Amino acid sequence: MISVEEALEKILKEVEVLNEEKVPILNALGQVLAEDIKSDITIPPLDNSAMDGYAVISRDTAGASESSPRVLRVIDTVMAGSISRKEVTPGTAVRIMTGAAVPKGADCVVQFENTDEDERKKSAISEPYTQVGILAETTPGLNIRRTGEDISRGATVLLKGTVLRPSEIGLLASLGQTHVTVIRRPVVAVLATGNELVSIDKPLSEGKIYDSNTYSIASLVQRYGAIPKILGIARDTEEELVSKLRQVEDADMLLSTGGVSMGDYDMVKDILARDGEMVFWKVRVKPGKPLAFGKIKATGKGNRTRIIPHLGLPGNAVSCMVSFELFVRPALLKMMGKTMVAKPTVQAIIEDNIKNNAGRRLYDRAITERRNGKYYARLTGPQGSGILSSMGLANSLVIIPEDRKEVRKGEVVQALMLDWNEEVSL
Repeated sequence: MISVEEALEKILKEVEVLNEEKVPILNALGQVLAEDIKSDITIPPLDNSAMDGYAVISRDTAGASESSPRVLRVIDTVMAGSISRKEVTPGTAVRIMTGAAVPKGADCVVQFENTDEDERKKSAISEPYTQVGILAETTPGLNIRRTGEDISRGATVLLKGTVLRPSEIGLLASLGQTHVTVIRRPVVAVLATGNELVSIDKPLSEGKIYDSNTYSIASLVQRYGAIPKILGIARDTEEELVSKLRQVEDADMLLSTGGVSMGDYDMVKDILARDGEMVFWKVRVKPGKPLAFGKIKATGKGNRTRIIPHLGLPGNAVSCMVSFELFVRPALLKMMGKTMVAKPTVQAIIEDNIKNNAGRRLYDRAITERRNGKYYARLTGPQGSGILSSMGLANSLVIIPEDRKEVRKGEVVQALMLDWNEEVSL
């Protein structure tokens, strides 16, 4: 058996960053930029108002107060998206909405709250009011967004390698960019194996169980930004397993569940060793020891043969998901061009006694939360590798090193965060 670190190192060594694709910006969320983005426009294109108010000359507001307003003549109203053709001169003002271009002559904007507009509206029964009282002094530049203060024409706005979040998508839209070149998402073939498995849309007969692994693993693939391709269930015969493996086609990775332990019908690792290349089998981890990793041939369009990575995950539901988090997730992120592949960990005070008699690194399902400035972790209950409900309750995995036979309540442990939310970080 090899260590967790050795296994991950071998996997990451064998996977490569994928090629580029051009996609609509809304489809690129979470993907990695494959090019620098430069702006061919200036944002804002003109000085514009940061407030609803009045564009004025700041000198006209000298000494203004609620008890001594400075009354100015209103010569125009300008809405966002429009430009006033009137020039502000001493003693005049232009009513202006947020985002509208500041008219010529004005050097500041007085917000509505610092004028007597409301009172004048009430008294202007039949005709629009033509004057406004300024109730506070202003300074040059107040409430004005300057031309190019956000982005100047020709500037590099986003760098190659940037992960596109909603803010970056919005930034691309602000440049009028409809498509963007990114590292493409991996297509991941998902195959379940075992005579005991039944598709979830079929009746459940005696001795059978529903195939949950396909759906948990395909969901994890989606969660981390890749594209699952479900191959279905392969029975425990070499002929059917080989037939299913030939359906991998244009996938970039194959994930199979089951068939990698020591049973008579656990043949995934054997076929992998025969028809592909076995890199390792068995990792010093619990749950998830029977993990097989290698490379396998995939025949795509035009009978083009490619060699793709294949991870044979354990068949037990929890072992399968933990193995994905530890080994598959980092590989997929690397394939998508991401460099930060580790999930966050915190130091937490354990609220249970934990024994580790396996001589392997233990990853127990836990709920980790922050209380009074410290993190605390408690187990979700029985930790059997087939108890999927324990995974559903967990937001973290408590890590017990190989050389620790026991951890006592109150000791500090490392917790690998599966989820990170407001409840954890309070």
